[in-house]
Amino acid sequence: MNAIPRLQPLRHVETSRLDVAYFEAGPADGEPIVLLHGFPYDIHSYVEVAPMLAAEGFRVIVPSLRGHGETRFLRSSEPRTGQQTALGQDVIELMDALAIPRAILAGYDWGGRAACVVAALQPERVTALVAVNGYLIQDIAASMHPLAPELEAGFWYFFYFLTERGRLGLTRDPRGIAEVIWRRNSPDWDFGDAEFDRAASAFDNPDFVEVVIHSYRHRLAHVDGAPEYSRLEAQLAHLPSIGVPTVTLDGLADGNFPARDATAAGVRFVGPHEHRLVPHAGHNLPQEAPRAFADAVRRAADLAGG
Repeated sequence: MNAIPRLQPLRHVETSRLDVAYFEAGPADGEPIVLLHGFPYDIHSYVEVAPMLAAEGFRVIVPSLRGHGETRFLRSSEPRTGQQTALGQDVIELMDALAIPRAILAGYDWGGRAACVVAALQPERVTALVAVNGYLIQDIAASMHPLAPELEAGFWYFFYFLTERGRLGLTRDPRGIAEVIWRRNSPDWDFGDAEFDRAASAFDNPDFVEVVIHSYRHRLAHVDGAPEYSRLEAQLAHLPSIGVPTVTLDGLADGNFPARDATAAGVRFVGPHEHRLVPHAGHNLPQEAPRAFADAVRRAADLAGG
């Protein structure tokens, strides 16, 4: 029986706060693209996408987000924040450390949010954007406005993580919580035990629980963010438009986010924008529909004139 494929070997680079573990493939002088994973997932969301794009001449970089995989904080005094501006700033600092002035950013969930944050606040660093579920910058001021009950049900863990019971539950059984989320997020995805175990090893990071808990408590306005990100959070509070060339994707089998038409998906994207619907794909779209995701990256590069 063949071993399940992995993105390896990993490289490491230091930013101001992190030792970032990342996978890189493709020519060093290729068009840079940073592929950003979500929660509770890992870099192997791109286990098929990354080699596809590398074979086409892109320089592909797939980092583990803070609190995930082999990425580590450099100092014990650093706040283990998971707020959206921290995720976006991590991308900028990774690009700086790798001497990448501009890149295509592509992601879903936490990674899509980080990409949107960078595209909104520092568009000069973004060649083009690919975002699953569209505009993901959090409207924290409106975070306690209720959604339809069927949508709220899918976000059970948001509210669980507001409690100390939720923190203890995530500490005791991060894999169990992640598997419930995976199955709810992607009802059409028949993933195997080996695929899940490969991703779940990323949750063994010593900062995983603190980063995740802070992320959800911050997005629901129950805790403050780290002071160093306050200026950026104030900018995001205005829900800035995104003007870089963008392709958005909605999976037609996403258990939490109903698919939208191009008009609804295009709100707040003021530059060249295309929207695509992907049959049978759920929330972890790049792993569930890798060809569709890679096609979206190629199209985003075309929109940017690449």
